[in-house]
Amino acid sequence: MEPAINNRIYDELADTWWDEKAFLHLLKAMVNPWRVPYFKKALTKYYGHDLSKVRLLDIGCGGGVLTEEFARMSCQVAGIDISPRSIAVAQAHADHNGLSIDYRIGEATSLPFEAGSFEAVSCCDMLEHVPDWKQVVAEAARVLKPGGLFFFDTINRTQKSKAVMIQGLQESSFTRLMPDNTHIWEMFITPDEITTALRAQGMTVEDMQGGKIAKNPLATLWDVRQQKQGRITFGELGRRLELKLDKDLSLNYLGYARKTM
Repeated sequence: MEPAINNRIYDELADTWWDEKAFLHLLKAMVNPWRVPYFKKALTKYYGHDLSKVRLLDIGCGGGVLTEEFARMSCQVAGIDISPRSIAVAQAHADHNGLSIDYRIGEATSLPFEAGSFEAVSCCDMLEHVPDWKQVVAEAARVLKPGGLFFFDTINRTQKSKAVMIQGLQESSFTRLMPDNTHIWEMFITPDEITTALRAQGMTVEDMQGGKIAKNPLATLWDVRQQKQGRITFGELGRRLELKLDKDLSLNYLGYARKTM
């Protein structure tokens, strides 16, 4: 029997989303530079450079580290998450930075929005945390307008992802960066699985790209050890190991689909 995924950390560690010294900050420092320009390029392709009329929902928004990026693009942004403490942190951070974001506490599998409410929906770094992720996709499709865009990033279920994400980053005392059961390998999602689930909800994948650390493995290991020994912050580690777009989908991958009906 596989262990239960530890989604409690998003309440327990909610105060650390914007903290350079905390592992949750890796999403901002390491992952955002990979995904934010990619999603912005897709948005401007379909909606032009003025995105002020684009209504976008960020599902599983956590502390708002991606949500705020969409708001800074001038989108009309809403964010939803099951963690009350993460939503409180996200709202406080947005208010402090003068960003207007409609944050809600709620279930990704039962969104409190009318059908066809949004031009775009993002669902990033969260599908692999939800047992009924296909219902999340169905809800995203429901609240999207016809022609709307669905953005995703997730982790592929491969031997490489087991070695890196589970054995390396969770289980090994030498390289462990994350709490136990932050991820469960069996819950990772293959590109074929997500493509099929999207197609079942009337969405067609337009593009998919992988993520790659540009450094060689030894240099990467050195940086991880520097963080483990307290010589650099998680923020600095993320900047050193920033993900780049790549054709290899065997670890992290992202993409977008378009609602066709």
